[in-house]
Amino acid sequence: MNSKPVTVLTEDQPGVTGGIIARAGQILFVFVFLGLILFLGSGNIRWTAAWVFLGISVLSVAINSIFMLRTSPETIAERGRAKEWQDWDKLVSGLWAGVQYLLLPLVAALDQRFGWSGEIGIIWQGVGALVYALSLALSGWAMIRNAYFSTAARIQTDRGQQVCRSGPYHFLRHPGYAGFVLQSPSIAILLGSVWALIPAIVASGLMIIRTILEDRMLQAELPGYDEYAQDVRYRLLPGIW
Repeated sequence: MNSKPVTVLTEDQPGVTGGIIARAGQILFVFVFLGLILFLGSGNIRWTAAWVFLGISVLSVAINSIFMLRTSPETIAERGRAKEWQDWDKLVSGLWAGVQYLLLPLVAALDQRFGWSGEIGIIWQGVGALVYALSLALSGWAMIRNAYFSTAARIQTDRGQQVCRSGPYHFLRHPGYAGFVLQSPSIAILLGSVWALIPAIVASGLMIIRTILEDRMLQAELPGYDEYAQDVRYRLLPGIW
């Protein structure tokens, strides 16, 4: 999770436009997929919490896109067409995506349909919505500051990868992942499902595993990262780890 100074592109570079289009298609697919799972699974198109969840998600993507298209469109393109996936990253990221985007919303939707959790209270759901929005803001901040925030854990020698020390990276080595770890349980609470906390905890655990493995890779392979790790001691949680 590292960065370089970012600038506005005045001319299209090979693959950038295609990568941006690919990323837009991926995001659209995820939102449509989530909507189908939530509303078909629950059998309730008027499920307010699901609409709030999707609304916060769409707003976050829109804000991020505005900033990143102006400052670092190459980052969007990289996230749309990531290369050279590590074998361990294919496994961990694949499992995380399956739990985060399929199992978690499906359990929450079925919980809504059959009432397994009962009423957890609008205040708790409001807290979940707030934490979810803040976690998206943290991850979004990391993406905006880090021009190498890729979907794949890899050393981007093709893009001249450097260590990022600005923004949230001044406090944490993996602030984007810290946001991802918080997102899963906050989504379950926002959707009002105690049972969905089970896949949410699994998803958070998988993201912590990815953090450990990627941090080892960066310390071993990215010049300057070892020194950065000595200066910024904590990976995900300030003062603890």
